[in-house]
Amino acid sequence: MTLRWEAFLEEVRERGEYDSPQEAERAARVVLALLGAHLVGDVRAELAARLPETMALILLNPLQAAEPLNTERFVRATAAWIEGATEATAPWDIGAVLSTVADAAGDDLMAQVLLQLPPGYDLLFGRPAARIRP
Repeated sequence: MTLRWEAFLEEVRERGEYDSPQEAERAARVVLALLGAHLVGDVRAELAARLPETMALILLNPLQAAEPLNTERFVRATAAWIEGATEATAPWDIGAVLSTVADAAGDDLMAQVLLQLPPGYDLLFGRPAARIRP
């Protein structure tokens, strides 16, 4: 099921504790543009289909990445692109957006998304993978 624009932004706004929908939108645009550079094929298309049209287009037309960013570099890139963000605050922005995306995606699609990403992204989505104990 596709989220409506207003519902998506309201979720991001609440989770990020932003003062306005504009702040939530700014964070969502940056995070989704960076995420889209890491996803390919049917997985990216299916995830986009579950997002509001504007956000889907951002995911489908991402910033270009020369190589996959590990989580630390993803945080740094987010901090660099969001005005006023720092490496300390960027995980908050990322979590607000990606946890909303994860809820829209559902468990099965999220499992496929995480397979395309470097290790550690499960935490950015607020979906820590079950750890195997020896």
